[in-house]
Amino acid sequence: MKIKRIIVANWKMNPRTTQEARKNFLHVKKTAEKLTKVQTVITPPFIFLESFSKETSRRCALGAQDVFWKKEGSYTGEISPAQLYDLNVTHVILGHSERRRLGESDEIIRDKIKAALEYRLNVILCIGESERDTEGHYLAFLKNEIKKSLERIPKKQLARLIVAYEPIWAVGAKAKFADTPESLFETSIFIRKILSDTFSKKIAFQVPILYGGSVTEHNAENFLKNGGVDGLLVGRASLDFKEFSKILKIAQNVECAT
Repeated sequence: MKIKRIIVANWKMNPRTTQEARKNFLHVKKTAEKLTKVQTVITPPFIFLESFSKETSRRCALGAQDVFWKKEGSYTGEISPAQLYDLNVTHVILGHSERRRLGESDEIIRDKIKAALEYRLNVILCIGESERDTEGHYLAFLKNEIKKSLERIPKKQLARLIVAYEPIWAVGAKAKFADTPESLFETSIFIRKILSDTFSKKIAFQVPILYGGSVTEHNAENFLKNGGVDGLLVGRASLDFKEFSKILKIAQNVECAT
């Protein structure tokens, strides 16, 4: 059966120990293996990737939270796409707001995307505005992020692109509220329009769109059913394997609104 949903766990800089990380991973994998309509991707800190590299499967894939744009060389502290590929990593998150806040520009993100795609990694490109204004200026911001991040990326490589919309005002422990499915639906249409205008209508509808921003077991179904997205990028809730497993089961059973 064709996999229809992509659910990504972004563990960020958690947990503290390999023992705890392995416990979480194996519990999630146990659930993920049973779900025929869901592609689960777990993205732990770099230090845990090797521990999980032999545990991956088609339904429970391994992702990274970042990558450098060179395959080797004198780049202290960096990780190359070749090294990730060697560890059975299939996905990589790029352009996350927390990385952008540390100084990553659209140009740096573009170079990372290009390198990752060349090594056949699936790229999860994060975009999102810091404020939602009533005049719609945030739409121009999203358009600029998409176009600059994907500038000069060959069309043939976009089959491995995933776009994750994460409104910054809805992300993290200090978020006042999540986006609404109705608003998300409009944004997902806008994202596809930008992809269509920039590349082609075919590409626009083949690129999966995910939503991330205060996703929990309580709102996951509504986002998947009414938000016009193909999956979720889950942060805080992914650290609780019981809650994350519930989100996976919701993704397996939810039906899109007609």
